[in-house]
Amino acid sequence: MMIESNKIEFKSKYTDQIIKEIVSFLNADGGKIYIGVNDDGSVCGAQKIDEILRNISDVVTMQIEPSAIEDVKPELEFLEGLPVVVINVKKGILPIYCIKKYGFSSNGCLIRIGSSCRSMSETQINERYKLRFFDDDIIVSSPTNLESLSFFTLKNSYLEVGLRLNDDTFETNLKLINSRGKYNIMAELLSDNNRFSLIFVKFNGLNKASISQRSDYGDKSIIFGYRQLMNRIAAENICLSNTTVRPRIDTYLFDYDSVNEAIVNAIVHNDWSITEPQVSFFRDRIEILSHGGLPHNLSIEEFYRGISKPRNTRLMKIFSDLDIVDHTGHGVPIIIEKYGKEAFEINDKHIIVTIPFNKQVMESINVGANVGQNVDVNINDTERKIIEMLINDPTLTAEKISMKIEKSKRTAERYLKALQEKGIILRTGSDKKGYWKIIK
Repeated sequence: MMIESNKIEFKSKYTDQIIKEIVSFLNADGGKIYIGVNDDGSVCGAQKIDEILRNISDVVTMQIEPSAIEDVKPELEFLEGLPVVVINVKKGILPIYCIKKYGFSSNGCLIRIGSSCRSMSETQINERYKLRFFDDDIIVSSPTNLESLSFFTLKNSYLEVGLRLNDDTFETNLKLINSRGKYNIMAELLSDNNRFSLIFVKFNGLNKASISQRSDYGDKSIIFGYRQLMNRIAAENICLSNTTVRPRIDTYLFDYDSVNEAIVNAIVHNDWSITEPQVSFFRDRIEILSHGGLPHNLSIEEFYRGISKPRNTRLMKIFSDLDIVDHTGHGVPIIIEKYGKEAFEINDKHIIVTIPFNKQVMESINVGANVGQNVDVNINDTERKIIEMLINDPTLTAEKISMKIEKSKRTAERYLKALQEKGIILRTGSDKKGYWKIIK
């Protein structure tokens, strides 16, 4: 015979007070409510089953805040030959739930302790209510609908910085699984199956009237997409060299470090439940757009000072592990030092960072030309074609490049070596698992 416990509650019949038991289980570890079972565990059977199920549906849909529709599921069972309605309540995915008409008060907020339902104290309510805004990132708590994910790029990226992920524990340790035991959105972002992209759009003029080019750096781990995008940014960064002085003076179209900081910030601060970040390349500037505005409880003044409160804290931690970001909050001050506070447009819906181009470089070189014009003038058409290939896919091997340029593998290797010697590309990682980086 079953007995009441912290996970089991018996009710001989349905009453309006059952909402208290549902909320108390949501705020604890979940449980089951049996309607049609006496307090001593004897089965008496439920009456008016259809009416009970309708009432439960109304309670869950209309009377609990926030919505717990996905967490409360009633079903009909037969115990000892008698009908019993069982309300299956999962542990709530959010920090606190309440009876809507009482709000977040002691009357509205209940929790299961042992076999009883008790009101929360004011301190408990306040602490849990604050956690509504600071609990697991949305990308950690929200599930992806992909059942099977692989993490080759993620594992290899950790190896490149001297760290090895344990196959048995890394998914849990890196928070790639939500409280339901399902892969979350962050897991998809970091997986080789990722369907999100980092969007690069090149416009012909000063506005969005005419698109010249669009590239979506995705379909693989967001780490891979980030590398692809930064390769593209590096290739677009035209250099004007003054060789009449020693040492020579190189003036670039834009400050690469500032753009890199803005793009990393856009990734780790973006609200991925809205859409992906976007990098727009105009004739006179770059705009980096992220969605969601400032994270909760971060003022604009704190933002400008470099106080770091990332929206996606777990993703920031992984980027920090991989030396993509150092988590010191210096990114915004770097941009302000170079371009001023006017580089930022901030509202509740988005943040746009605008990086203006160097006017001297703009006047000297046609910014609207094709990708790769910033690299050394001593490159031939095949080398330029290889650079464009590596921008779009930094993992290309000499063998794959040879097939694309329709030449032998040995010839492709010679081209790659020549580009390395000219300081245009750099190999990171092993021959099989590494990638190419455009450095000039």
